[in-house]
Amino acid sequence: MTEINIISFDVPYPANYGGVIDVFYKLKYFHSKGIKIHLHCFEYGRGEQSELNKYCSSVNYYKRKTGVKSQISSTPYIVKSRTSKTLKENLLNNDFPILFEGLHSCFLLDDKAFATRFKIFRESNIEHDYYHHLAIAEKNVVKRKYYNSEAKKLEKFEPIIKHANLTCVVSLTDLDYFKKKYPNNNIVFVPSFHSGESVNVKPGKGDYVLYHGNLSVAENKNAAKFIIQNLFQNSDIPLKIAGLNPSTELVKIIDKNQNIELIENPSDNEMNELIANAQLNLLYTEQATGLKLKLLNVLYNGRHCIVNSKMVQGTSLSNICLIEDDIYELKKLIESTFKFEFSEQDLVKRKSILLQDYSNENSYQKIIGAF
Repeated sequence: MTEINIISFDVPYPANYGGVIDVFYKLKYFHSKGIKIHLHCFEYGRGEQSELNKYCSSVNYYKRKTGVKSQISSTPYIVKSRTSKTLKENLLNNDFPILFEGLHSCFLLDDKAFATRFKIFRESNIEHDYYHHLAIAEKNVVKRKYYNSEAKKLEKFEPIIKHANLTCVVSLTDLDYFKKKYPNNNIVFVPSFHSGESVNVKPGKGDYVLYHGNLSVAENKNAAKFIIQNLFQNSDIPLKIAGLNPSTELVKIIDKNQNIELIENPSDNEMNELIANAQLNLLYTEQATGLKLKLLNVLYNGRHCIVNSKMVQGTSLSNICLIEDDIYELKKLIESTFKFEFSEQDLVKRKSILLQDYSNENSYQKIIGAF
């Protein structure tokens, strides 16, 4: 394979949230291997990005069809809003394999016009589970109703992946789910592509704890509130919370705590510096779905990493994280870890696991080896 079509659910630059991180660094890595990429992406606010031209032979943009017409369809909104006759025409102009990024982009996966093409489905979540958990986390009644409705539609739509020649899943939990549900599919575990080419951990100690994430997402906003209210109120340890578009509610909660600082909408470089300079990175989730890309980023570039068990579920990363679910014990673990440098022994252990199971080269070979 020297050329490939990649259909992305969003414009994959800047690479500043989970899903597009996988897409963007996949583009970069495939390009570094001499693969010619024809990128097709749905645009709905990020605009055309010249950075993508560095890695792709062609870049095509399609306007996402947001609005009521896409919402009232029996097809999931995230799929219906990403349909395009022009996309189909462009894909038929060549005979290269087609990689569908996420269930979002799979509208053409069962189209008879592509029956003889090699088709790859790149899974990022068990989407109906993901939307079910979004509904649980959402307080707004209208949004909760939408998430529950979308979850049902997504579960009904999911069997379209039977038409894929290769299914690449991001976690071991998802691998088990898809293999049981679709035993005739060729399904492989392919962790997300990421920025880490090597494990780089700064020597010495940091003087703060970092929590980061897209703070406009209910899951991350709730995690930030949990961390503040249960672990850092009345604490002497400095906490920095960094991420995209924090809510007014979260800003007010942070402002009440002198030991907590908010970094709104940091640049990629600023985010990387925050991760690298922290004494420990604290990651917490109530949603054990997919692979948390921010976890990989932290393990490649940060010192100590403390998580709850759901954060590492379905991965082989539990041996290189400090894991605690009990609030009282978690607080004690943060306090004790804040005192110690990240050791050379810790670094050796981390490298052995990351470079074996979670390297971009390993992920690339699993995809290429299927042709």
